[in-house]
Amino acid sequence: MENVDQKETVPDILCLGEPMMEFNRQSDGLYLQGHGGDTSNCAIAASRQGASVGYLTRIGNDRFGQDFIDLWQREGVDCSGIEVCDTAPTGIYFVTHNEEGHHFSYYRQHSASSMMTPDCLPLTLLQSTKLLHVSGISQAISSSAADTVVEAIRVVNDAGGRVSYDTNLRLQLWPLEQARQVIHGTLADCDIALPGLDDARLLTGLSEPDDIADFYLRLGVAVVALTLGVEGTLVTTPDKRQLIPAMPVTAIDATAAGDTFDGAFLAELARGSDPFVAARYANAAAALSTQGYGAVAPMPTRDAVETFMAQHS
Repeated sequence: MENVDQKETVPDILCLGEPMMEFNRQSDGLYLQGHGGDTSNCAIAASRQGASVGYLTRIGNDRFGQDFIDLWQREGVDCSGIEVCDTAPTGIYFVTHNEEGHHFSYYRQHSASSMMTPDCLPLTLLQSTKLLHVSGISQAISSSAADTVVEAIRVVNDAGGRVSYDTNLRLQLWPLEQARQVIHGTLADCDIALPGLDDARLLTGLSEPDDIADFYLRLGVAVVALTLGVEGTLVTTPDKRQLIPAMPVTAIDATAAGDTFDGAFLAELARGSDPFVAARYANAAAALSTQGYGAVAPMPTRDAVETFMAQHS
């Protein structure tokens, strides 16, 4: 087990979770190889907006693992918190499409990421970062990964940083009641909740966006950004709430639109924007990310997002 080389500076944003190699079926029936994993996608999206970002995970000592390291380094994502594992592989998944949307088939059992443990965490990075981002998937892949997320959150909280959590419910990984207990218990120690509407309805048992936002505020988070698809994003704090409209596009593939929203939203918060301004920017980035196939390739840069927003102002 070895770590990738360390940078001298600590990233403002750290994302922790599971990267997966992606094979996305295109309209001609061929599969396009790419890179996925929700928190890895978030890290890359944030970096493309100019944020200082690092990634924390275990990855296989295999071709796919090296592809990820090459990708993160190209994208300017700090890799010093990544462990390369000789005894477990990098996970993969396949994406197919039909009139009902996009569908995923995962091959992640016993992957290197699922074998993360709290003692592998880079404490110096966590104690110095401004913002940690994790997700429900980060916890669902194994009990040791769930423990790792909880410990990372504790370290960041103790050091005075903030924590962002995307619920990203995957019922193929755990039953709903267990997901509710773990996700809501973890969110009680987080500052920013980033749920999607469909997931939030299942997790909370509520249907109205305002009621869902109030539920998450009662857990103790300071900011809720509830994504509503074509309706936009409902941003709520203890003092204010506002529906931020979606940006109009004809979507081709929405595989990582939510992850792109997360990365752009956190990048804007790290720049000092308030959550309402950040959500408007993140809606634009997410819309642009649906204009191509795959998780990473269509993610826009800051220049592209700003140009798009100017055209629709």
